[in-house]
Amino acid sequence: MSLNVLVVDDQGIVRAGFAAVIDAEEDMTVVGEAADGATAVRLAGELAPDVVVMDVRMPELDGIAATRIITGQENAPRVLVLTTFDLDAYVFDALRAGASGFLLKDVEPSQLLQGIREVAAGESVLAPSATRRLIGHYASGPPAAVPVGSSPELDSLTGSQRGVLTLVAAGLTNAEIAERLGITVGTVKSHVNALLRKLGLRDRVQATILAYDLGLARPNPPGTHL
Repeated sequence: MSLNVLVVDDQGIVRAGFAAVIDAEEDMTVVGEAADGATAVRLAGELAPDVVVMDVRMPELDGIAATRIITGQENAPRVLVLTTFDLDAYVFDALRAGASGFLLKDVEPSQLLQGIREVAAGESVLAPSATRRLIGHYASGPPAAVPVGSSPELDSLTGSQRGVLTLVAAGLTNAEIAERLGITVGTVKSHVNALLRKLGLRDRVQATILAYDLGLARPNPPGTHL
């Protein structure tokens, strides 16, 4: 089945470039283009894309606000933010608004296409420096307002699932987590799927944010190399 993609960027030449790369793939179809957030929201409702490739800074309605509206709808598409900025406040807010991840606009075409496929499959996609910047945000901010263990959702996790969540929040891939814990990648995937389901989360990005919000994860856990 072909993935339907909506491309959103206020710069026409950039938007056309992304659309051309995406449309050239046999398993992807660009069903629409938008130059601002308001149009993106409207087209997302009308065209029901699988993935929205979203710019951050746009006129009328920015990408953050548009992402929040789009992901708040029933049967919402996945949103992949593409930005010229690294994980600054705009992109961080976009992740909180429901984006499944972000990549920089100078990403290689193959990485963009892989990112679209991954978010469509329910995974999260972050630029290489994303987790470091996300952790840095918490390292420089106040301590978590909610103490660890006070969340009924976290209490529902097994010890193994908590351990996996902590490593997910540290930015490790499933393969890296498997190697760290001495288990199979399949077992890691099972733990990740179970903890996302128990916590009512959509993807690893939301899991990372929740882990830091609740104090379960802390900047630079011992032995973690980012």
